[in-house]
Amino acid sequence: MAETDLQIEEKKAVQAAGESTRDVPVFVPPVDIYESENALTLLADMPGVPIDKIDIDLDSDQLTIRGMVDHEESKGKVIFKEFTYGDYYRQFTLSSDIDRSRIQASMKDGVLKLVLPKAEAAKPRKITVQSM
Repeated sequence: MAETDLQIEEKKAVQAAGESTRDVPVFVPPVDIYESENALTLLADMPGVPIDKIDIDLDSDQLTIRGMVDHEESKGKVIFKEFTYGDYYRQFTLSSDIDRSRIQASMKDGVLKLVLPKAEAAKPRKITVQSM
């Protein structure tokens, strides 16, 4: 099978850190991370999470992403079900190469986008060679 063929992946439930007052499964959102010269960009797939139910914390080097999905009552008798609602939880350890004061977050169409700018010391630079 070619690498470009689509693969079906089931949501992966995890045991979130700490105790929860919500009786719902907690899933690991799939994440893509891209690096450019100036920043890392993290894209997390969190369908059904409203913007006011996203919680992003940075404590020391730990970046924690949480998203809560409110359960909607079914509008009738369920005869076939593939979607399972639940919350999302993911945690990353950041290096000192990230400028923590300039991290930006946005949400569009169920995808959380975090831009993690690199600190000036971590950015590549050109060194010019001088003739003597």
